[in-house]
Amino acid sequence: MRLTSTSFADGEPIPGDYALCNPDPAHHVCLGKNLNPQLAWHDAPAGTRSFAILCHDPDVPSQGDDVNQEGRSVPATLPRVDFFHWVLIDLPATLTTIQAGEFSHGVTARGKPGPQAAHGSRQGINSYTDWFAGDNDMRGDYYGYDGPCPPWNDELVHRYIFTVYALDIEQLPLTGRFGGPEMRATLQGHVLAEASLSGTYTLNPAAQLG
Repeated sequence: MRLTSTSFADGEPIPGDYALCNPDPAHHVCLGKNLNPQLAWHDAPAGTRSFAILCHDPDVPSQGDDVNQEGRSVPATLPRVDFFHWVLIDLPATLTTIQAGEFSHGVTARGKPGPQAAHGSRQGINSYTDWFAGDNDMRGDYYGYDGPCPPWNDELVHRYIFTVYALDIEQLPLTGRFGGPEMRATLQGHVLAEASLSGTYTLNPAAQLG
């Protein structure tokens, strides 16, 4: 199975249209268009009954002490953890393409609604749910896709890994509020094939130059 995108090439920078935040010389960052990228998958195995998509960033700082702090930087050597940007399940077996902006267009304060989504699919909450939990203006359940917004002072260029899974069941047995960890656990034993592609993103001009 193969996964491709017309929005960015595998291993290359992700354009700002697909990010939650864009660089801003005056304020470090500004909100982006936050479009989900176009994705297309090919050569799914016989017996596929549904698809699921996960997007995660494995390069998020494990400690937030230095994150977005003036005069400080997040060292590239700091241990990193996963941050989930998109949790999408129950896509029909007949679907092979998602259009750019089909599931996300713009930044929604307090999060987009869910879990129901296009094509009869369901979306889980992404990790911005936890990130904004302490912000009175932004906290809420962030369903669906919300794109890159790495720390603007991070020395490390972040990777964003999109993975599509071909599954042997029409619906994953997930109910209520679920996110990336719950999806990963429930996928076990149901994956017939999977394919990934990744893009990079940074809001740190020094990291871009490095």
